Amino acid sequence: MAPVDTPRTTIPGAATGPADAPRRVRERRGGADLLFRALARGGGVVVLCVMLLVGGFLLYRAQDALGVAGWSFLTTQEWDPDAGAGRFGIAAVLTGTVLIAMVAIVVAVPLATGAALYISEYAPRRIRQTLISLVDLMAAVPSVVYGLWGFFLLQDNVLGLSNWITTYFGWIPIFDVKDSDPRDPLSTMTVYTSSTFVAGLVVGMMITPIVCSIMREVFSQAPPGEREGAYALGATKWGMIRAVVLPFGRGGMIGGTMLGLGRALGETIAIVMIISPVFKIQPHILENGASSVAALIALRYGDSTEAGISALFAAGLALFVMTLIVNFLASMIIARSRSGAASEV
Repeated sequence: MAPVDTPRTTIPGAATGPADAPRRVRERRGGADLLFRALARGGGVVVLCVMLLVGGFLLYRAQDALGVAGWSFLTTQEWDPDAGAGRFGIAAVLTGTVLIAMVAIVVAVPLATGAALYISEYAPRRIRQTLISLVDLMAAVPSVVYGLWGFFLLQDNVLGLSNWITTYFGWIPIFDVKDSDPRDPLSTMTVYTSSTFVAGLVVGMMITPIVCSIMREVFSQAPPGEREGAYALGATKWGMIRAVVLPFGRGGMIGGTMLGLGRALGETIAIVMIISPVFKIQPHILENGASSVAALIALRYGDSTEAGISALFAAGLALFVMTLIVNFLASMIIARSRSGAASEV
């Protein structure tokens, strides 16, 4: 029996070809879409060009100091660029910068997470917008105000906490304070002033609003369907948060934390007002004396020679690269976080 051909319907004006050939769909963009795409692309290019220009300028001004110090610039603790022979480096100030930022993150992340969860999940609707405005207002407070608050109010009231930490956790090297007996009632409390711990507390309060805002936005976008599904299976409010909101917002939490870390690494004025600068690696965060790259630049820029200026530009270049890496990692983490990708009920 001969096969029977199936009749085909031909659309007038349509291209003829194999039955399974895909049709080409041409999208016609309007003038507004083309203009918006051009502006967005131009803005991105401008930002990248500005970053490259800043980095190139820092490298150009720092090349004299880097030529003298070489790789020892990253390992030398002392700071005496006028002496020559590579007797200057950022090992001490870079370590202090990282320690202050770590203390700030340890303080800021729990506060920001709690505030973000309360605003997005527990706060009554009538006061939610007020709380959001208050948190955003904290981010607008100038750094010098935080520095004054930390120096004149926080520092005197936190000495007892520093003494308590040393008393019960002094066996951990980072919490040890040399030349001090925390159990001696006659021992002076000045050994705890102007420390990495105090500076980290102030910077932590400064970055809390930034981290909280990012977490709040991510938590509020958790899928309503998965929320209702968790409730339908008998979950409590906290059970729903643990099973849906927190897994969904994990990428945003990490990204917000790293953005806050980038902000903490570059803080200047508040730290300058609190710390007592030392040019040696200071691993004891409760002990008097601290340092940071930004504070070094602010303190030494006015009275530096040409060699000192070049060394300060080299320190600024190192801080610029470190902050850039942290912010790029944060952007990658936020971009890769997907809605409901990690949530489970």
